[in-house]
Amino acid sequence: MQANATLVLIGASMLWGLTWLPLKSLHEMGFDGVPLTFWLYTLLFLIVLPWVLKFRSVLKIHWKTLLAVALLGGGAQLAFNTALIYGDVIRVMVLFYLVPLWGVLGGRFFLKEHIDRARWLGVAFSLFGAFLVVGGLHAFQSPPSWIDGLAILSGFLFAMNNITFRLTPHVPVSLKISFMFLGSIMLAGSVIVSMEMPLISNEISWQAWFWLLAYAALWMMAANFGTQWAVTHMEAGRASIIIILELVVAVLSASLILGESMSSLEMVGGALILLAAYIEAKKAPEHT
Repeated sequence: MQANATLVLIGASMLWGLTWLPLKSLHEMGFDGVPLTFWLYTLLFLIVLPWVLKFRSVLKIHWKTLLAVALLGGGAQLAFNTALIYGDVIRVMVLFYLVPLWGVLGGRFFLKEHIDRARWLGVAFSLFGAFLVVGGLHAFQSPPSWIDGLAILSGFLFAMNNITFRLTPHVPVSLKISFMFLGSIMLAGSVIVSMEMPLISNEISWQAWFWLLAYAALWMMAANFGTQWAVTHMEAGRASIIIILELVVAVLSASLILGESMSSLEMVGGALILLAAYIEAKKAPEHT
């Protein structure tokens, strides 16, 4: 089981690291950023709707948890997708990977977890690394862009959503993932209405809709459920280290396919964030 879980998590992490590729491709086919998220997660929610109906008796009991997952997880997905579509892939992924920082601080605040010296060192590495990625001292002259803000926000919301998952082991994981999809729909829909965005463009071809459906049904379903299944069947520390592969795959693929690169300052910052993620992964409690 451990070996199978490891292989599944490696595959899911690679899918997450490459998720920028179909997102940017679909955007080029005519899907705008927020409407793309709306339609993507509408398709995903329709696919998992049988699971929601299966656990309908649980909804009334755990509606507060599911609402939190919808807002936190849905917000994380919306911010992450939008940042990836419009931003520099490497920069977005590095800033998103402040997740371990938010996880440590959130664990201390909500779960009363102890933070030892190694984890405080990881927090310091994360903060200083992010400072370098957004420009170091130059950030005071020209503030980070809205895309940088979305990337950081997505990591924060994702970490808080993870804590919500950990606090509620009695709520079925498939149901929580379903409400994460539903939250993405509701939040994207709210943005579309408030900003008066067109929901459907006449310029989008049927082929584009087909690729969106394929991306939702195959890629995103495999990435979401593969990750959740794998982490429940292996040690937390090993899982956290493997998940770091997401960042590595994103950086390498964006460098090779898009020709993106990082300045020396950004590379040092990214390395510090990666080191912080590794420190936190090594400190993760072991369980089977």
